[in-house]
Amino acid sequence: MEQLGEENNISLDWNQIDTILLDLDGTILDLNFDLEFWLEYIPQVYSKQNHIDFKTAKEIIISKINSQEGKLTWYCLDYWEKQLELDIMKLKTDISHLIQVHDHALTFLQRAKDKNKRIYLVTNAHRKGIKLKMKMSKIEGFFDEIISSHDFGVPKQQQKFWKELDKQIDFNKERSIFFDDSLDVLEAAAKFKIQNVIAISKPSTKIVKKNVPGFRNIENFGEAMPH
Repeated sequence: MEQLGEENNISLDWNQIDTILLDLDGTILDLNFDLEFWLEYIPQVYSKQNHIDFKTAKEIIISKINSQEGKLTWYCLDYWEKQLELDIMKLKTDISHLIQVHDHALTFLQRAKDKNKRIYLVTNAHRKGIKLKMKMSKIEGFFDEIISSHDFGVPKQQQKFWKELDKQIDFNKERSIFFDDSLDVLEAAAKFKIQNVIAISKPSTKIVKKNVPGFRNIENFGEAMPH
């Protein structure tokens, strides 16, 4: 039976929070889809296309991904389509059944909406990928707006992103909360002086919980229900 979090596991005064900023992959959605796609399925297809063994293909893919870490290109599906010469969206659709909403996330979104909070999806994900994930997860209706860092030309790791976001949705940093699973992004949000910055310690159901240093952590949204 789902624990609805009547008593929060982390101390949050929801009366002092108007705006909720949410990451997508690894936060609202199980990161298992992305890990499976980039580390298993893409190398498998790439190995066949290039007539190389799976191990070699995986090493090549990981090397290419690592070279773009922290940059907007890391998240850009058009970039990877050219780099790998693969139809990325077709391949994503092939395994789209793996796109799953994290436990308690739907209840969290519904609670937040019932409490009239402003809810924004704030993601580095590419618009094409977002469209597929919204179709499969059916969570689009919970958000006041969906913001992709590709709209601003800079990833969430950079302060320019947060300045642009502030211009677009005009939020009060002192009355906002942000959830994410990436340390560098959490640090950027904290640097921008968002009052409540919360780390997700279990982004994928297939990997063990790992606390993010320097931040309040939750394993899932059952630990941070609006009340």
